[in-house]
Amino acid sequence: MHSLVPKLQQLNKHKASGYWPERILTQLEYGYRLSKVNEGRFNSLLEEAVDYLTDRASEEGVITRSAAVQAEAMISSLSPEAKKFRMLCVGHAHIDMNWMWGWDETVQITLDTFRTVLELLKEYPAFKFSQSQAAIYLIVEEYAPEMLQEIKERVKEGRWEVTASHWVEADKNMPNGESLSRHLLYTRRYLSKLLDIEPESLNIDFEPDTFGHSANVPEILADGGVRYYYHCRGYEGHNIYRWVAPSGKSVIAYREPTWYNNYIEYGSGLYVPEFCAKHNMTTMLRVYGVGDHGGGPTRRDIERLLDMATWPVYPTVEFGTYAQFFALVEQIADELPVVDNELNFVFSGCYTSQSRIKLANRTSEAALYEAEALGAIAHFQTNAAYPVNRFGEAWRNVLFNQFHDILPGSGVIETREHALGQFQNTMATANSARHRALRAISAEIDTSRYISDEPIADSISDGAGVGYGSKDFKVTQVGRGSGDMRIFHVYNTTSTEREEVVEFVLWDWNGNISQVVFEDDKGCVTDHQIIDQGFHQYWSHHFMRALVKVRVPAFGYSTYVMKTKVQEEPLHFQIEPRVEKVEEFFLENERIRVAFDPVNASIRSFINKESGEELIDPNRPSGIFRFVQEDYNKGMTSWIVGRYMDIQCAHQQVKLTKRYDGSGVRQAIRYEMLFGASKLAAEVSLDAGSSMLGFEVECDWQEIGKMGQGIPQLHFHLPFAYDCDEYVYDIPFGTVVRKARGQDVPANGWALGRRKTGSGRSFMLLVGAKHGFRGTDNSLNVTLLRSSYDPDPHPELGIHRFRFAVALVGSESNSELIDLGQKFLHPLHVVADKAHEGRLPTTYSMAGPISGGVAVSAIKLAEDGSGDWIIRFYETEGKKTEAGMRLPGAPRQARLVDLHEEALPDAPAVRIDGDQVTVSMAANTIANIRLTF
Repeated sequence: MHSLVPKLQQLNKHKASGYWPERILTQLEYGYRLSKVNEGRFNSLLEEAVDYLTDRASEEGVITRSAAVQAEAMISSLSPEAKKFRMLCVGHAHIDMNWMWGWDETVQITLDTFRTVLELLKEYPAFKFSQSQAAIYLIVEEYAPEMLQEIKERVKEGRWEVTASHWVEADKNMPNGESLSRHLLYTRRYLSKLLDIEPESLNIDFEPDTFGHSANVPEILADGGVRYYYHCRGYEGHNIYRWVAPSGKSVIAYREPTWYNNYIEYGSGLYVPEFCAKHNMTTMLRVYGVGDHGGGPTRRDIERLLDMATWPVYPTVEFGTYAQFFALVEQIADELPVVDNELNFVFSGCYTSQSRIKLANRTSEAALYEAEALGAIAHFQTNAAYPVNRFGEAWRNVLFNQFHDILPGSGVIETREHALGQFQNTMATANSARHRALRAISAEIDTSRYISDEPIADSISDGAGVGYGSKDFKVTQVGRGSGDMRIFHVYNTTSTEREEVVEFVLWDWNGNISQVVFEDDKGCVTDHQIIDQGFHQYWSHHFMRALVKVRVPAFGYSTYVMKTKVQEEPLHFQIEPRVEKVEEFFLENERIRVAFDPVNASIRSFINKESGEELIDPNRPSGIFRFVQEDYNKGMTSWIVGRYMDIQCAHQQVKLTKRYDGSGVRQAIRYEMLFGASKLAAEVSLDAGSSMLGFEVECDWQEIGKMGQGIPQLHFHLPFAYDCDEYVYDIPFGTVVRKARGQDVPANGWALGRRKTGSGRSFMLLVGAKHGFRGTDNSLNVTLLRSSYDPDPHPELGIHRFRFAVALVGSESNSELIDLGQKFLHPLHVVADKAHEGRLPTTYSMAGPISGGVAVSAIKLAEDGSGDWIIRFYETEGKKTEAGMRLPGAPRQARLVDLHEEALPDAPAVRIDGDQVTVSMAANTIANIRLTF
């Protein structure tokens, strides 16, 4: 056998361009590989043909047709063995959504590709085609509806395979678990109706180009009826395997061994014997078709496949579908190797590039969760309308922009412009729905005890503040009250009670600031702090801001009133200071004390007052912004974080001031600094009773990456004094523990540097809309901005506003960490109100809390318009649990359903005890509960 290889190599030197030399040399090479998997059984026959062909080629200078025909005849007896293997050829067109072009080009790419494919399907009866992404079919429906009927006919024939179980081929690391669920929900509902196909046939998740795959993807897919997973990136192990989630649920995965954008070449079948022998199969999948910019299979591809099917020493060549291939894999399912971890990492730059798109995604996800939950509660309590169709449209905008070249930031200027335009539409739906639901609930709260006969004819506060807060994606604090007393309702959209400091806005109030008090609905005064030295102007109205310490129940609200109380004021003598004190910059409450360097504002001490432990190493500057130059040599700067060539502390020539002193409910310092061509201002705050240091940042980023120079980066760096070799990150529907790694890794929004030993508190970094974390060397980093330069030369220029927090946590409970992350992502909402009668109490937990170590990802009404509730839990602690939740009323029926909101056969019962529901959940699973009231 060993002598055949050099002879084949020598023979290839005589190869000339032309069909017959290609044909015979390819068959000889295939014969060699066939013999190899048969222990060299056909070696002699092949060597005889090779020697003959070598002699003829030496005489004639090239391999002639007649010589090739004779050599083929010499090996034709291998044909029965050769044809035992099959190459199943699946044609598709990889269409990137708005990658290197804008939306209008994406539409035209789709329509042009499909017209070509439909014409080829007419011409070649054996040809078959597969196509993914529900968004693709929506393009056809909206822009070329006449083409839709042709596609439906080919689908019915079985010659056009629909492989779209997701709205687009999405990123699998940065969207949250709820988004990944909605891909399945909206795609199946839309395509099964549009194309008149069985919903269960949409059981393949086709992700050829997705940049990594988080650990809970198999759990989500299995819950949504998906059985098979096709991918290329993120993993270098097996080609066919069973991918198992932490829950134990799994999908059969196929990692493409060649590539998904392929022409058909004469050597396309050479891999078949080895692949089939390795996997105990007789069929190999061959994916082909021009892609990225669409196009799909070419005429040459089809003609070559038809021709190669006639070659005697070659595999059986057939046109087929992914479903056919996975049905064959099912026959060896019990033999498949198991992979039970995330399929990462690749393209770490994509966790940061184009930060505005990432902000839009996370903000939209959070706002839609709140809008649906509040909408469901408002519908139950007040029969307020629930805009299910508008929510669906908004979600589909979000899902579209989770495409693996949009959310990861590897697109052009037009990519970003289109995504941010859709973001505005999404927020118009989400924010208006949130506000309407809150107003509907507020209108039913009984505040009649506060009715006053104070004359308000001259009040101008009605109508004040319209739109105030929208630019920060908040529920607007529009003026509703008049006179000296003002009423506010504070709403909590998370599943646990919260005691926090929240900002109230008072419109056109003309009282004495020194006499202001805030009271809860029991008349107890609560701490407050007037900020910004009083009044500000806003569109012909004036306003005042107050920070108020509030307590709000889970999924509920509390009521607070602002009053004035006449009280004797101490006399203030206007005197000059008698001594000069050393100026210190620190933030301190009953839990922590944080000291800042008076020169550069870095954190030089962080003390846990409960234990007295110092958590910062004095020899390592901590809590700083660092200005980095990345190496550009690897190219693909949007995709790849380069080696750090230079790291500089950005805290140079810092202007440092005390923002709020320690006399109120919030302390804060503010610092400003210049670095490179940019400037940054940060307000760092600490609230009473909190162990969380908040950062509100505005950065005017003017850095430009350039070939030959580098890629400018800004990140926040938090080294600490304790030993840490494992880091916990939040991922879709759960958490993952990773070893220290000197590379950016993905998280949904937070990371924890877990202590290696001991029981002390640990640092948690919460960011929300940033995803590139680096846990290594007893430190946490989060990458904030990167000036990649291809394909968009200036992706980040301009002003960026973002927030993050450094929290000190003592719990190893995943549910508590996730809850803290949810609180950071979902701030309390304030709604101003007037005094009126109503049937709801002034403090009320409308639903919840939840129990059993689970987190909630959705409270919504069912998509079918029935008015049923859907609640989605996911188990967080990795153990079996009894998950429970109190509801706003007693349901008549409660049952488990799948992600498509359809009944699950043989599902465990959901127990009803008045207004409480309880369900048994296995470790790391999702539970979808459907409730009928």
